[in-house]
Amino acid sequence: MAVIVSSSILGFLLSNTYYHVKLKPYNDEKLVSIVKQMKQYVEKTPESIDLYLQNAASLGYEIYVTDGQGDDRSYGREFRVRDLDEKAIDLVLAGKVYHGVAQFPNKWFISGFFDNRLSNTVGILVQFSNKNYALFMRPDVILQFGELRIFFALIGLLTVAISILLFLISTRYLVKPLTRLSDATKQIAQGNYNLTLSTKRRDEIGQLAGHFMIMSRELERVDQSRQQFVANVSHEIQSPLTSIQGFAKVLAECDLPQEDREHYSTIIEEESRHLSLLSKQLLLLSSLEQGQSALSKMAFPLRSQIRQAVQMLQWQLDEKELLLKMSVPDSIKIYGDEVLLMQIWMNLLSNAVNHIPHGRTIDIRAEQIGSECLIYIRDTGNGIPPEHLPFIFDRFYRVDAARKSSSGRSGLGLAIVKKIVQIHGGRIEVTSSTEGTLFTVALPHL
Repeated sequence: MAVIVSSSILGFLLSNTYYHVKLKPYNDEKLVSIVKQMKQYVEKTPESIDLYLQNAASLGYEIYVTDGQGDDRSYGREFRVRDLDEKAIDLVLAGKVYHGVAQFPNKWFISGFFDNRLSNTVGILVQFSNKNYALFMRPDVILQFGELRIFFALIGLLTVAISILLFLISTRYLVKPLTRLSDATKQIAQGNYNLTLSTKRRDEIGQLAGHFMIMSRELERVDQSRQQFVANVSHEIQSPLTSIQGFAKVLAECDLPQEDREHYSTIIEEESRHLSLLSKQLLLLSSLEQGQSALSKMAFPLRSQIRQAVQMLQWQLDEKELLLKMSVPDSIKIYGDEVLLMQIWMNLLSNAVNHIPHGRTIDIRAEQIGSECLIYIRDTGNGIPPEHLPFIFDRFYRVDAARKSSSGRSGLGLAIVKKIVQIHGGRIEVTSSTEGTLFTVALPHL
């Protein structure tokens, strides 16, 4: 309703302005032409002046004739306001044309075309009965356009009524799904992510509902991941602690053979090392996610760093008889935290070495494309099943569920890799098939 009222007021003001600027002078000129024709007929047939002016008034005009000395005559409907200035009468009696319509003052909320006052007329000198008279005339709007005014008023009222009705219907059509979305947000705030919203609409609200459903599913997955993370942390910590506790209790026995004592001590040392690694990785991942890790960025050659990572894994490559190919140009330099970026190559290469069979190949390649440096690490292993690919960067996620913590791997490596890449403004992608797995790391080029 506010829109309709505001539009109506603005439309009237603009139309009224157009009338005062364009139509009012044209209307004045047209009325002057008509009153001049009246003057010609009156002066030719002065004996029938009253009959002629009465007929003219009945055709839709309001006419006022005066000699300025008390002889006043009116024809047609009475003027609503008689505000004609004596100067206007004197002007016409002096032989000038009175342009009251053209000179009607501009008013914001009053249209001069409909203002039925004597000053809003045109006037001209006429002579009959050996006297000078001032003849003033304006159209009788009610007589000429009475039915038309009712017609347009009815159109306006029906337009407003129908618009309000359609607005109410359309508003309900728009608000109803928004209300459902609002209720859905309340349910999500209470931890209920299993929501179903209609996504059949093709407009923006339908798109919003679709994105909301995607967000709900993602929040549900994140919540499940959080719960799984807590369970995994508990398990990863509880298992070595139980082993340490059990073997420490056995070591306390005095009659334990020296060989068993050394064996159990070795197990306790390995489990302690695993706990230490797990705690360090958890602290690193937490600091990376909270942005607490202060990056010490510098420019350095990529080739030398990857070669250093390869040398650290050389004994594992030799042990499994793996062939490693490296094609990294010396000209490529990257800008970042050298210590953190080293963890990326160590994790990815270590995963490749540990998961591919004996005698296979690892290929490392790098290239610069635009403002990015792309590093490809491909292996010729048996690949990762497609159902596991969306989750391999999740914390504690293992493709082989049978792998135990005794493997020495915590399942946090790829999660840390992804976070390090992200805080450097890059991205990491993985594709896999039965012929092998490809990790693509994109980092900003220096």
